[in-house]
Amino acid sequence: MNVNDTEVIFSIMGRHGYEKTEDMAEADVILANTCSVRDNAEQRIWGRIDQFGTQKKERPWVLVGIVGCMAERLKDKLLDSHKVDLVAGPDSYRRLPEMVEAATPGHPQIDVQLSREETYADINPVRLDSNGVSAFISIMRGCNNVCSYCVVPYTRGAERSRDPHTIVREACDVVERGYKEVTLLGQNVDSYHFGDESFSALLEMVAEISPSLRVRFSTSNPQDISDEVLYTMARHENICKHIHLPVQSGSDEMLVKMRRRYSREWYLQRVAKIREVLPGCGLTTDVIAGFCGETEEDHQQTLSLFDEVGFDSAFMFAYSERPGTLAAKKYPDDVPQDVKVRRLNEIIALQGRKSLERYRADIGKRFTVLVEGPSKRDAAMLCGRASNYKMCVFPAVKGVTDGERVMGGKDANVLKAGDYVDVIVRDCTAATLICDLA
Repeated sequence: MNVNDTEVIFSIMGRHGYEKTEDMAEADVILANTCSVRDNAEQRIWGRIDQFGTQKKERPWVLVGIVGCMAERLKDKLLDSHKVDLVAGPDSYRRLPEMVEAATPGHPQIDVQLSREETYADINPVRLDSNGVSAFISIMRGCNNVCSYCVVPYTRGAERSRDPHTIVREACDVVERGYKEVTLLGQNVDSYHFGDESFSALLEMVAEISPSLRVRFSTSNPQDISDEVLYTMARHENICKHIHLPVQSGSDEMLVKMRRRYSREWYLQRVAKIREVLPGCGLTTDVIAGFCGETEEDHQQTLSLFDEVGFDSAFMFAYSERPGTLAAKKYPDDVPQDVKVRRLNEIIALQGRKSLERYRADIGKRFTVLVEGPSKRDAAMLCGRASNYKMCVFPAVKGVTDGERVMGGKDANVLKAGDYVDVIVRDCTAATLICDLA
């Protein structure tokens, strides 16, 4: 979401004559687009602000701005630091050019007013994917769930959905510009609702733009993901067969305290339905270790759920209390840090084993992969994701095996970013499928 918001910011600034630079030493305005979901993210930004200060010492006219969720949550602290010239919340990006023009040293600008209408639907984002392969499209903003641990409703405001016609128009635009994949974004895409249009209807509208356009989405909420969404995915080959379904805990008691509004049994029923309707669908999740009052039994229930489901991968974190949330007001953060770390490491170790099992099960299978670019570990190989979101690495040239790599030249057999290619899995790690070209 922050990538997409940054693309919106570049578009707005570009309309007013500003140009993007990758060299901080060239910048007259330095903006950091921020996240507040975890304390670690905010601490990294404070470190970046000190780095920006070096630029201000060398060039006093440089303006430093903090935008996004951290700006919304810590506006007063940011201004009191006297290191920041402007502070803009997630719904204030349209005013950034005006704020930049008005800001002067000692006279910072601030706008953190949240909106119930702003969706930036009319803004054509400046895409940051240099390969021109994947594009993010925000279909809604804000969140109404108010999970007890989460700061998002306070930093991004109430939930509101975009007009589906603006979403389809934006998706058509990226297709015309050569992009091969779009990811529809929302805090809870399954609650998308505009007039009579549901998320399943929107998903179908985007999928029907072009059979060569891959469609992904994130994030789903276990309490809201409907059978109709699953059946829509099954009807359209170009809707990727991957669902990110955050569970957060395997303990019903913890789920109640987290205000997640579903039970362990409900979650497992949703997983069973996904695998019934979409055999082979990739399934990933989020989990929090050491939430307020979590007992060893609660932790064991999370481990047993991970063992039963067998996720392909997971984002796993120790609980980080966020000031202002319901949990911070109501529940003491009473699980010792060393216990949180131990429980987190146990989840990570279990997930590592399950991931390896899931990836090994794909050996010998054939997948269609969208080429993203060179592999990070071996420039002689390419990488890309299968429909199920698993990362694949494979030779860059058609007609040769891994042991006969040939790179360079302009041969038509040389694959490039944006190509579709069929591969056969011959080996794996716990995070990558190692493939030959089919």
